[in-house]
Amino acid sequence: MLSKSLWSAVVAGIISAIVWSGAAFAQKKYDPGASDTEIKIGQTMPYSGPASSYSTIGLVMKAYFDKINAEGGVNGRKITLLSQDDGFVSSKTVEATRKLVEQDDVLFIAGSLGTAPNAAVQKYLNIKKVPQLFVATGATRWGDPEHFPWTMGWQPSYQIEGAILGRYTAATYPTAKIGVLYQNDDSGKDYIKGFKAGLGDAAKLIVAETSYELSDPTVDSQVITLKTAGADVFFLHANPRFVAQAIRRTFELTWKPAIILPSVGASVGAALAPAGLEKSIGAVTAAYMKDPTDKVWESDKGFQDWLAFMKQWYPRGSLIDGSNAYGYSMAQTIVQVLKQCGDELTRENVMKQAASMKDLELPMLLPGINLSTSAKDFFPIKQMRLARFDGTSWIVMPK
Repeated sequence: MLSKSLWSAVVAGIISAIVWSGAAFAQKKYDPGASDTEIKIGQTMPYSGPASSYSTIGLVMKAYFDKINAEGGVNGRKITLLSQDDGFVSSKTVEATRKLVEQDDVLFIAGSLGTAPNAAVQKYLNIKKVPQLFVATGATRWGDPEHFPWTMGWQPSYQIEGAILGRYTAATYPTAKIGVLYQNDDSGKDYIKGFKAGLGDAAKLIVAETSYELSDPTVDSQVITLKTAGADVFFLHANPRFVAQAIRRTFELTWKPAIILPSVGASVGAALAPAGLEKSIGAVTAAYMKDPTDKVWESDKGFQDWLAFMKQWYPRGSLIDGSNAYGYSMAQTIVQVLKQCGDELTRENVMKQAASMKDLELPMLLPGINLSTSAKDFFPIKQMRLARFDGTSWIVMPK
């Protein structure tokens, strides 16, 4: 039997071992871009060029991180967003992304915009094992953890959205003549694939299908082609600039088709207002976010918080541009992932935490829509609701 003094020494040794192991467990772990005081995040955004209407996403994200930093940061660390202009040109995206990773030493890339620009750096970032998080595009390739385990989407996939709009079109216009305009890249092709799948047998109702290039000055000729084909339903996939052009031209031609408008071009501030709000009355889209122009949200706390944030932290941002709600929500998602990381700010843990979200609710998402991910599910948002434009706002339609 141990003596009292020997027993005390044993107990002291055990306690010391426990304390030491606990300290080791709690030891901070950092990869490039992280420290006791800072977390550096990289991003590319089209601050110039044909897709510059989306650049407000990067600006509102930076503003949100400024707010978080003013409140003490995440786990005591300030967020630095290094957002570079790529002009929506893939070669510039490659150059900027390599600089962010190899010279600026960012911890990860997040919220970069565009299907083609992100595709151009997807393989590079996966080889480097740098998280490519919450890609600001809904192409299906962002949800492929088997082949690209370091790339994750954020919004619903374009194919899912296209299928929702296709099913609605087939059910609502069973004898329609459908005209299709889409952006000639992976995003447009994803939308059309989903739309046709949703139409099912009604895909035979498509009487004309045409595309445009981002370098095109206008889409006037494409709109004329669809009208000439006799289409009375217009599936219009385009960025806000070309949506505005297409809707104006449709009005000038006194062509009055039912307009089916994917969410990427449905911003009231960036697309419908420049075209003339009255010209889009009755258009239908698929939504997952609260429309800032919809008065139904005026007393909603989530909307009020967003409005207060915009007025204080991003006063030059448009209060009728849904992209500002989008970027705000994406920034909140990033903050949540960083909170989950604690003091283990390694690229591997960032990816692990991004793939471990469970029913995350964000204030500017529609009620009932949340974010969930797993090691095999890299599309956080999967639900959408149909909405109709009433001349002022997108009004969510009954289920």
